[in-house]
Amino acid sequence: MKISDQIRLRIESAISSGELLPGDAIDDVALASQHKVSRTPVREALLQLQAQGILSSTPRGGHIVSKMNLQQLLSLWELLAELEGVVVRLACERMTNEEIKVLVKQHRGSQKIANKEDIDGWQESNLKFHEIIYEGARNPFLRQEVLRIRSRTGAYRRHAFGALGRIKSSYEQHEKIVNALEKRDASAAFTYMTAHMRPGRDSKTLNDFIISLPRELLAG
Repeated sequence: MKISDQIRLRIESAISSGELLPGDAIDDVALASQHKVSRTPVREALLQLQAQGILSSTPRGGHIVSKMNLQQLLSLWELLAELEGVVVRLACERMTNEEIKVLVKQHRGSQKIANKEDIDGWQESNLKFHEIIYEGARNPFLRQEVLRIRSRTGAYRRHAFGALGRIKSSYEQHEKIVNALEKRDASAAFTYMTAHMRPGRDSKTLNDFIISLPRELLAG
C-alpha cells in the first residue's frame, strides 16, 4: 500500500472514531513526522480526501474536516440508509449459514452492552455487527462506499445515539435484521436495515435530533 494511502486511511479512521470532528484542522506537519515521510505523500492523501468531500481546504492552504449543513447531512444519511439496505439484501442471498451464526453470536453478545446504555461499547459492537454483513455481501466496492459515508456522518450519528438514547432501540432493530437473515428474507432485511439506519423513525425523533445537534458541527 502506498504511504499516501496509509495516511489517508489513518485520517479516515480518526474521523470515523471521533478523534477528529467536523471543523478540526489537519496537522500535515505532524502527519509527516508520524509517518517519517516528506510532506508530499501527506499532501497527496489530503487532496484525495478533499476530492471525496471528507476534507475542505482553508483560505491559508490548510485542510479541515468538512462540515455539512443540515440538508447535506440528512441527504447523505438517507443515501447511507439505502446503501446499507442493499448491502444486507446481498448478504441475505450470499452469506453462508456459518457466517449467519457468527452474526447471531455477535448480536446476542451485545445485549448486555445495550442494556447498560454503554455508548462506547455499543459503537464498537455495532461496527462489528455491520462489518460481518459487509463481508457477507461479497461486494468490496459497495463496502468501500458505505464506509466512506459512515466516516463522513460518524460524528453526527454518534451524537444521535447519545442525545436520543437509541441504543436499546438499535439492539431491537438488529434483532429484526438478524431474524430476516436467518429466514433468508432479503426483502424484509432491506426494509429493517433502511429503517434502522434512518436518522429519525418519525417526525418527532428527527425533530429531537435536529434540535439537539451541536451547531458547531454544522456548516454555516
